[in-house]
Amino acid sequence: MPDPVVLFVTIILIVPMGYLLLAAPAFLLVKLDIPPVTQLLRGMFNYYFLVLAVAAVIGTLAFALEGRLAVALAVALVGAFSVLARRWFLQRMDSELQARDAGDADAVRRLRLLHWGGMLCNAVVLCVMMGSIPYISVAPA
Repeated sequence: MPDPVVLFVTIILIVPMGYLLLAAPAFLLVKLDIPPVTQLLRGMFNYYFLVLAVAAVIGTLAFALEGRLAVALAVALVGAFSVLARRWFLQRMDSELQARDAGDADAVRRLRLLHWGGMLCNAVVLCVMMGSIPYISVAPA
């Protein structure tokens, strides 16, 4: 029998990952040398990491209250990763944006690689979350 709290929490965690999975590829169709485009891309990743961290806190608390401490720890690790990744990602993006604005011709390529890396990282975490649903959704006996 599925545990409804666990399924609800899992959906809360998957929603921001699904959003980024659908929204981020659109930026592959535009050039990253256009400042408003890169500002929008930076904002999207910024809020993605923030929402994922908040969702992970909610998920950690819910799993802990359900008595699933191992799953709570795993979700807490997703949240910690999100906080650390946000800091690293935005610092890298800001430095590449400054380099681009200073005339570095290679900065746009590095921005694109950073964009691909962010999408890949999100896809991996999303696949792990989706793959774990059958294991965490069943109520413990």
